[in-house]
Amino acid sequence: MGDGKTSVEMKVGERIRELRETKGLSLREMADLTGFSTALLSQMENHLISPSLGTLIKISRALEVHLGYFFGEGPGEPYAIVRKDGRKKVSRFASKNGVKYGYSYESLGFEKKDRHMEPFLVTLEPATIKSTKTSTHEGEEFIFVLEGEMEVTLGNHTDILYPGDSIYYDSTIPHRVQCRKDKETKILAVLYTSKT
Repeated sequence: MGDGKTSVEMKVGERIRELRETKGLSLREMADLTGFSTALLSQMENHLISPSLGTLIKISRALEVHLGYFFGEGPGEPYAIVRKDGRKKVSRFASKNGVKYGYSYESLGFEKKDRHMEPFLVTLEPATIKSTKTSTHEGEEFIFVLEGEMEVTLGNHTDILYPGDSIYYDSTIPHRVQCRKDKETKILAVLYTSKT
């Protein structure tokens, strides 16, 4: 994985605001559509916190765009090659106080137009604020552990995956992934989201 310094930092919040304004929606109206609070949406738009992948999927569903909207698309090529220094990185942290929410991710598929899968290189890190919340959304997810140890919770089942292990599940199952023993972990995650 790249060192992060050479990755292209994605301003996902700007794309969320751009989409909201294009659709002529107020923060209140967008909150009603997505189920998220106006305060949380405002924080995302102003880069105080970066949304999780599950959150972005819910926003894309509510506003009738596919997940790839937030990461950009190529001009129409049927394939995409992303060099390690050309990844688009999104860090999940509150920029004002450096609070870590548990992971950062880099888009690996942003050059492919009309894609149905979204591949990411994800770094799971010890969270400043621990959360027991699970995520549910439409689609499927495939995860392959590259480094470290990953704890995965699916419904009432919890398991540990090690380098070389993988898991494939329906995203409608309440799920949560995090690093184990405060050990930074790197995973390849591929999300499938059908066209809206």
